[in-house]
Amino acid sequence: MDYALEAAYALRRATLGDDYVDRQIGETEPIAQEFQDHITRQAWGVWTRGGELSTRDRSLLVLAMTAALGRLEEFRLHASAQARTGVSDAELDELLFQVAAYCGAPAAISARRVLRGVRAARAAEAPAGPNRQSTPTRAV
Repeated sequence: MDYALEAAYALRRATLGDDYVDRQIGETEPIAQEFQDHITRQAWGVWTRGGELSTRDRSLLVLAMTAALGRLEEFRLHASAQARTGVSDAELDELLFQVAAYCGAPAAISARRVLRGVRAARAAEAPAGPNRQSTPTRAV
């Protein structure tokens, strides 16, 4: 594996988690590893290229683009990883207002529904206790 691909896999794992990446790589189809290398090199290699955009900035862009294009499975995946990339709940809420304004209400409403599910799953996984904080969200 070359350095660029290794760096892309490392960032993919740091963002999405080892379990997710291992499940994707672990597919049994003969072409699976080659396909995962291609996806990782293309989609995650751009995250490692340096430049003026931080990982957080790139995460916001991916969230906006996947919401705008209605790629809700990918939006869900990246919304679930927002804590690892430094994107706050408030920023993600504002992002969906931008999506609504520039890409249409249906795209933003669909992404908002997915986001509610992501947040509900996160809340269900959080340990109960007096220090647990919830993030209020507005219904669509």
